[in-house]
Parts: sequence; structure tokens; C-alpha cells
Amino acid sequence: MSGTSGILKYVSSEHLARKIDFQGPVPSTKEVYRRALNIAWPSAAETVLVSLVGSVDTIMVGGLGPAAIAAVGLTNQPKFILLALINSLNVGVTTVVARRRGQENREGAQKCVRVALMITFTLSLILAILGFVFAEPIMSISGAAADTMQDSIDYFRILMIGFVPMCIGLTVNAAQRGVGNTRIAMTTNLTSNGINLIFNYLLIHGNLGFPRLEVKGAALATILGSTVACLMSIRSILPHDTYLHIRLRDKWRLDKETLGSIWKISYSAVIEQLFMRIGFFTYVRIVAGLGTIAFATHQICMNVINLSFSFGDGFSIAIASLVGQSLGAKRPDMAKLYVKVNKVLLYAISGTLSVIFVVFRYQIIGLFTDEAAIITEAGTLMLIIAATTVIQTSALSYTGCLRGAGDARYIAVTAFISIAIIRPLSAWVLCYPVGWGLVGAWISLFIDQCMRCILNGTRFRKGKWAEIEV
Repeated sequence: MSGTSGILKYVSSEHLARKIDFQGPVPSTKEVYRRALNIAWPSAAETVLVSLVGSVDTIMVGGLGPAAIAAVGLTNQPKFILLALINSLNVGVTTVVARRRGQENREGAQKCVRVALMITFTLSLILAILGFVFAEPIMSISGAAADTMQDSIDYFRILMIGFVPMCIGLTVNAAQRGVGNTRIAMTTNLTSNGINLIFNYLLIHGNLGFPRLEVKGAALATILGSTVACLMSIRSILPHDTYLHIRLRDKWRLDKETLGSIWKISYSAVIEQLFMRIGFFTYVRIVAGLGTIAFATHQICMNVINLSFSFGDGFSIAIASLVGQSLGAKRPDMAKLYVKVNKVLLYAISGTLSVIFVVFRYQIIGLFTDEAAIITEAGTLMLIIAATTVIQTSALSYTGCLRGAGDARYIAVTAFISIAIIRPLSAWVLCYPVGWGLVGAWISLFIDQCMRCILNGTRFRKGKWAEIEV
């Protein structure tokens, strides 16, 4: 009993706030954890469910064989590269909207949404056209082999057809997160994922009289789900009684002041995304060079580690919102406390996941494939995943704080050092000259996560992020 009391004392708001210069009474443990969870749990649930559905997607495609798993996996990085500009914009949208909410400037928040939607529509349309037209060379550069080329091209082109609604939905959800409404993103993604799973079942293998479209069917299911999610997101900003509300008769123009505020955050996020995508793309290209079986194994393991990443990313989104609102209200002390509280919650989750990944590693991999060679090697990689999980979620908590504060420039620097240089360079050395193959690639991922945790954690502790104006 005394042991339990000791743990509760250690995670109490008073203990976590002991090194923070508070501007008033420290809120109660119950109060601060309740507010953190109210914003974090829908966001975490959303990202985890997206990850789980992505895993089920891979399981369902996996019935077509390792080549199909590899083909779908090869489209991920090109898709994320095209999404980089939109995601960068959305970082600025969340940060600016959160600050305006903290400042009680509702019109400024709504103006930010209108500007962001105009930019998103234009950019996503251009990117979708480019992606569709140049799908074949993009897949070739991505490392598609003869047995995966056509499937990867077909999958990618179909994704591009639904790219615009996908991006618009992401931007609306980013704005809603800024005001703390993480539930709309969870609801839209739950719906999207449900539709995706249903049509995966109907279209991949041609069940219940539907045509057997295999990999094309998986892509069609994805864009059907994202289109419905987009419509739901737009509907969330139409009612008059919501904090974020837009109308067709509003002034739809690129307001210079608003554009400047978004760009101040987003331009660094663009650089960050650029470095990240170059690093991830190079890393995937290195792994693809190990062969189809190795890449299929890698893709399955990425689905597993994405589960822990999803928890961390969900809490990171919540931290960004809480930090942005706290700084907008001139309460950097509360911003620091919310980061620490969310870290406590993340350590509990990631520790549990690490144990599950070790104990049930072969059973988890067995859900994706019955290929003995894949199960054996993936079982070894699961030990690295378990070690990476706690480090990864800790790094994401610091990243969420810096994003919410508008310190995107520093995050871009860490992305350049860790993702664009250290991960691909160490992966190549460990995979080929050292000869560790896929194990070497995953050790490089662990090194990358450790580096980001150290760099972003150091920045958080120095506290300069609390002085940034947006």
C-alpha cells in the first residue's frame, strides 16, 4: 500500500510542478489530469485506431502474398512526401488557432481556418495531378521491382483521385485540435476506417458479389473512407454555435496578417517535413534493396511500431493544443505542467506496450503472415521495437510541446540531423558494410529515436520555447 502511495505522490501535480515557477496555486492532480485526458484520449484513440486499421489493411492485403504487402508499402513514402506541404501548413494552423483561442480571439481563429482551406484546396489539387501523372517514375524511384511495380502504380494513382478531400479533412481537423476539439478528428477517422475495412473486405477478394480488385480494391476502400471523413469534418464547422464556424458569405481572401502568422510556423515545418521525407524515403529505399521478403517483413514491423507511435503522436497533438492555449493565456507554467503530466501517461502506456511486444511477438507477427522466414526475422525485430517504444513516445511529448509553442525551426534542425542524416547513413552502414541486413536497419531507427529524444528534451528543459510570439 505504501508503494502505491509513493508512486501516486511521484506523479502528483505538486511533485511534477516542484521545479516550475508557478504564477498561482498549483492545480489539483485530479483537475490537471482530467483536462489533459479530455483532450488527449480522443486524439490518441484516433491515431491508434488509424494505425490498427492500417495494420488490418496490411493483414487483408497480405492474403495476396508478400509482393502485395511490399507494393502497398512502397506507396507510403511518396504519399507522405506529397502530404508534407499540407502537414506543414496544418502545424501552423493548429498553433495559430490554439493561440487565438487562448487570447479569446474567435474571429482570428476563424479567419485562420478560411485562409488555410483556400491554400489546402489549391495545393492538394496540384499535388494530386502531379502524383497521378508521374506515378510510374515515382514508384520506380521508390524501389519497386518487377513483381511490385504495376500494383504499386495502380494503388498510388487511385489514392491521388481522393487526395483533395483527404487533405481538406486533415486541415479542418488540425484547426479543431487547436481549440481542443480532438473528438471530431476521432469521429471522422473512426467512420473513415470503418468504411475502409468494409470495402477492403468487399473489394480485395471480391466478397458478397463485389468484383475482385485485389490491391486496387484496397486503394478504392481508402479513398471512399477519406472522402466521407472530409464531409464530416466540413460539417463540424458549419453550425453557428460552434467555436470555429465558416460561411460562404464570409470574406474568403488571403488575409496578409493571418497568412503571415501561419507562415511563421509553417515554413519551418516545411523544412522539417522535407528533411523527414528525404530521410524516410532514403531509409525505405535502403531497406527495399534487401529484397521483397525483407521489405515485406519490414512493412509488417512498421505496422507494429506504428501502434506505439500512434499513442505518442495522439498525446503529442494534445500537448501542442494545451501548450498553445496556455501560452496564449500567458501561462507558460501550465504549459510545462501539461507536458509533464502527459509524459507520465505516455510512460505508463509505452511500458505496457513494450512488455506485450516482447511476450507476444510471434503471435503478433502471425496475424500478418504465415511465411516462416518472415515470422522468424520479425520476431527478432520485435525486441528492438520494444526497446524503441519508450524512447519514441518520450521524444514525441517534447516535439508536441515545441510545436504548440511555435518552435518549428528547432524541430526542423533536429529532423535534419537525426532523420535526414543519422538514420539513413547508419542504416546503410549497418545493412551493407557491416552486414546486419534488416536488423541493422532497425538498430538505425532506434539510434534516430534516441537522438531526437535527447535533442528535443534538451530544448524543452532550457525553456526558450515559452518566449516565442505567434
